[in-house]
Amino acid sequence: MKNKRVVVGFVISTISLFLCVIFSLAIGARYVPIADVISAIKDKSIETFDAIVVRERIPRTIFSLMTGAALGLAGVLMQSITRNPIADPSILGVNSGAAFFVVCGIAFFNISTAYEYIVLAMLGAAVTAVFVYGIGSVGRGGATPIKLALAGTAAATALSSLTSIIMMPKDRVMDSFRFWQIGSVSGANYEKIIVFIPFLLAGIVFSILLSSHLNILALGDDKATGLGIKPVQIRLFSAIAGVFLCGAATALAGPIGFVGLMVPHMMRLLFTNDMRVLVPMSALGGAIYLTFSDIIGRILGGIGELEVGIVTAILGGPIFIIIAMKAKVKSL
Repeated sequence: MKNKRVVVGFVISTISLFLCVIFSLAIGARYVPIADVISAIKDKSIETFDAIVVRERIPRTIFSLMTGAALGLAGVLMQSITRNPIADPSILGVNSGAAFFVVCGIAFFNISTAYEYIVLAMLGAAVTAVFVYGIGSVGRGGATPIKLALAGTAAATALSSLTSIIMMPKDRVMDSFRFWQIGSVSGANYEKIIVFIPFLLAGIVFSILLSSHLNILALGDDKATGLGIKPVQIRLFSAIAGVFLCGAATALAGPIGFVGLMVPHMMRLLFTNDMRVLVPMSALGGAIYLTFSDIIGRILGGIGELEVGIVTAILGGPIFIIIAMKAKVKSL
């Protein structure tokens, strides 16, 4: 019965992903009929204005799919290794750490390329993740979910303040950072996609290879050790995968929130706690959610648009409140 539900859910999710791709190519400042979208994709020789518009939207659509998948995977990994149902890159301060390092790069090293953004963002994400886990591990009980959430919130607040201190006196830095900070996929191009691909693939491969071990880790460290699993190593490799995914996505799209928080919960409620299912479905769900949010932003924005980081917060905020108030989340 459970396998049947997974198969049906996968089919529905795949269809939803396909529809999101089509509507992402069709909807914008200029609406392109679905038939023309399909024709423009199938026949490269068509050179109408609508066909050109569709092809210009392809990088943005691909980039939103990749970013959503990366953030969904990062969220499910962080929730699993911390056993914290509200863990995601933004809650644990990882996004803020990536943002702080990027601002330092813009202010002091004049970084401008996608690769430079990624390197600094991943470094910031890694340093912040280690710091938050270290602070959360102090005292009795080790790294409990509550202590990790508190440490992450404190780190995020402190890093946001430091970011503002560096950014405010420098108009150039503020202009470069302001748009990036909101979280957007509108600046997507093939250069960003090419730079992003290795980090996304590495994160996906790590996540899939670790999924079975994370299932055992969910039984508790003592039982996992008895079954031949080394909890510290599994958490370390999972954290590295999460940093790869979150750091690259944050560097190129900005600190987009709520994707990594919401998507794993929705996938658990719809499918199962089995990480072998949850990992690929969280990637698929993240791609759908972020692309759908991008489409909604274009619809609500009219001639302009609402950036996707704003839309994910608008859609994700109420769900996060429900999770926090009722706490009716399946055990990790």
